[in-house]
Amino acid sequence: MGAAIGRGTEACGGTAAHGGAGVGAGTAASRGTEACGGTAAGGGATVGRGTETCGGTAARGGAGAGGGTGVRGGAGDDGATGAGGGAAAKRALDILGGLVLLVVLSPLLAAVTLSIALGSAAPGRGVLRRRTVAGLEGRPFTMLTFRTRSPLAALPLLLHVVTGRMSLVGPCPLTPDHRECAGEGRRRLSVRPGLTGPWQISGRSDLPWEERELLDLHYVDHHWLGTDLLVLARTLPAVRRRRAAGRPARVA
Repeated sequence: MGAAIGRGTEACGGTAAHGGAGVGAGTAASRGTEACGGTAAGGGATVGRGTETCGGTAARGGAGAGGGTGVRGGAGDDGATGAGGGAAAKRALDILGGLVLLVVLSPLLAAVTLSIALGSAAPGRGVLRRRTVAGLEGRPFTMLTFRTRSPLAALPLLLHVVTGRMSLVGPCPLTPDHRECAGEGRRRLSVRPGLTGPWQISGRSDLPWEERELLDLHYVDHHWLGTDLLVLARTLPAVRRRRAAGRPARVA
């Protein structure tokens, strides 16, 4: 009995190829490789479902059984470049870092709240400023900051970081109808806006929107956990330099 090929090619949005050989009751090929949004190739003997990919490229040769090898690549849940583990690590940093900062800075949060409430020239105005910004995938949410021009205004943003609306590091938060959120700039919406980011540590007190857009898009395309840690380490010194120079503090 010669070579037999069963279900040679099967693909969803990509290309798949499968070959196998069987003699009598020997080895048979059945749905060797399946791809979704990528390219996969499988050769040799396989039983069941060999290689499966989603958003990436996989190639397999040799024998496999059952679930074989699975690859899930491309963008993670918040658009991070690379494997999904990068997105998980970034989110873990946001949750852990946000909670630690909230606990450590809770007395300062209470003091600023009381100070603004007692010193407000318009009673009943509230201590928080509300602004609608575009979040992950363009979903709008109400961003809260203190009614003060000091860097302390950004403290309430830690609540958004912990709840998943923002990240410790990311693109500058913008309104949903901002021109930087249209066209090529829509890539910025594939990640959460940040409490800080390249725009915060650039050394400029007022970046032109074109330069800020380039910084944000470069971050979106190339960021990883090391980038976030570097930006966080440079944020406080950058804020101190602006205050020492008498420039107004920038609040996300």
